[in-house]
Amino acid sequence: MCGICGELRFDGSTVDMSAIERMSDRIARRGPDHAGIFSDGALALGHRRLAIIDLSADGDQPMIDEELKLVLVFNGTIYNYKELRAELIAMGYRFFSESDSEVILKAYHAWGAQCVQRFFGMFAFAVWDQRDARLFMARDRFGIKPLYYTMDGSRLRFASSLQALLAAGGVDTGIDPVALHHHFTLHAVVPAPRTILKGVRKLGPATTMTINGSGHIEEAIYWKLDATRPAQALSEAQWLAATREVLVRAVERHRLAADVPVGVLLSGGLDSSLLVGLLADHVDDLQTFSMGFETLGEGGEKADEFEFSDQVAEQFGTRHHKYLIPYDEVLRRLPEAVLQMSEPMVSQDVIAFYLLGERVSKQVKVVLSGQGADEVFGGYFWYPRMDAAKGSALARFSAHYFDRDHDEYLEMVTPAYHLPDVTAALVAKALAQPQADTFIDQVLRFDATTLVVDDPVKRVDNMAMAWGLEARVPFLDHELVELAARMPPELKLRQGGKFPLKAISRGLISDAVIDRPKGYFPVPVLKHVSGEFLAFMRGILNSDACIRRGLYQRAYVEKLLAAPEAWFTRIQGSKLWHLALLELWLQLNVDEPYGSASSTGPSQARTETP
Repeated sequence: MCGICGELRFDGSTVDMSAIERMSDRIARRGPDHAGIFSDGALALGHRRLAIIDLSADGDQPMIDEELKLVLVFNGTIYNYKELRAELIAMGYRFFSESDSEVILKAYHAWGAQCVQRFFGMFAFAVWDQRDARLFMARDRFGIKPLYYTMDGSRLRFASSLQALLAAGGVDTGIDPVALHHHFTLHAVVPAPRTILKGVRKLGPATTMTINGSGHIEEAIYWKLDATRPAQALSEAQWLAATREVLVRAVERHRLAADVPVGVLLSGGLDSSLLVGLLADHVDDLQTFSMGFETLGEGGEKADEFEFSDQVAEQFGTRHHKYLIPYDEVLRRLPEAVLQMSEPMVSQDVIAFYLLGERVSKQVKVVLSGQGADEVFGGYFWYPRMDAAKGSALARFSAHYFDRDHDEYLEMVTPAYHLPDVTAALVAKALAQPQADTFIDQVLRFDATTLVVDDPVKRVDNMAMAWGLEARVPFLDHELVELAARMPPELKLRQGGKFPLKAISRGLISDAVIDRPKGYFPVPVLKHVSGEFLAFMRGILNSDACIRRGLYQRAYVEKLLAAPEAWFTRIQGSKLWHLALLELWLQLNVDEPYGSASSTGPSQARTETP
């Protein structure tokens, strides 16, 4: 839920309140139910609320605890807030709301920076401690909720979106060459703390940051993923029983932490179908949502999975909503979706989630989604190929995942952006970290703690929250991820991957859904580029803005434009779309005035807190 922003001055000046208001306006779509601003001399906080837990005004933010001298802005959900609340009450704390937000305030007072280790959930929050003029910020273990910041010698600003910081002004919008290399090598993933812009950084997952009034910063990583086998070996039956037990508990946490109905994004694949199966007996009138696109030409790639989602909806008697999107809407709405990307994202399904989020938000405020299951349980086709490959860990990984090798990258970008192979160095270092028994353990840990953060998780949050819709991801419950990480990789990769999830699904959902080939959210027009979409991308890449930017070598651009179907990445992305998307994102979010980015969206109620 929600969007947050703030500014802390180090130079003795008061906060620029107009900048706070501009940032708040830019994140308004994340929280259409309430707006509030708090100021305290060198510090100001802004909040946009999507009311999900404690729908009363008691849950509004910024949340001020006068007794404890603490102020909070928070984006996310703490799924175990009721248990923590009971523990804190037993310790003598008194509550004025029923919200999970207030639990964070009391938990911070009781346990300090270590409070984050007690939270089950997704969160990005900032606590202003008036007792010693100190700001504490934290992000959840998998970076499900975003937290961007800018900092110079006079101030820190932070927000739920990069665009909000641009709206505040004073940001170095030059392209970060290292981030650019990561972006074009790792399928648009730019690991924290970098972003594509030199002047904007992001707090890493499982990280806290404490800043005092003079600008001194202390960062700490509070959680790491152990990918080693347990001392006491488990049988296959024990692993499967534990998987079911922990997943059921995770789904229950995600379902119960809401005072509004919770639906499911039902793709028709194993992961979302399993969520429906586990929820169906516990939710009256469960709503499910599926989307597809027009098939691209006669005999073209099928662009919906209704055949399977219909089966699941019928089996469990859900109130099912199906949406078929025509081509012309995809192209017409594409720039609108790009405006909502906090960072450029090249996955085909970004526009799909944006259009789906718009429709689903008219029915519910919260949905469960299957993101993370493939990364945690080894569901992608490249894992077995990596496992069978020879050579170093880096060589095995890069040959089956990198979007382009370093030589091609140098051919693609102009000399001003040439640099050593920084992405290979980053990946090699990450894979070599201790506490991983095998190569596949290394890969799945890197996926779950780094790649998942800046690809599927980020796009689902961005595109859903653009419509005031909270998407929850039970497969990234940290207890479930910890269990899966310690599981023998051969068990996860069996039968084409995700064997534990397939095994616990038997008898619950149809074998036809369990045994179907792995599917993806298909948007064929962004993969098999032709016609209007090719003309659209040609226009972007041949625009005056693109040529003036001087990012791409023209010979490389012309090569891709001449034969877009000949240039795919190793995981089947369009290289032409990669180039066009980044340039379009820069034109819309950096070149254009910030105000144009917020012109389209749902109506917003605004009330101010004192």
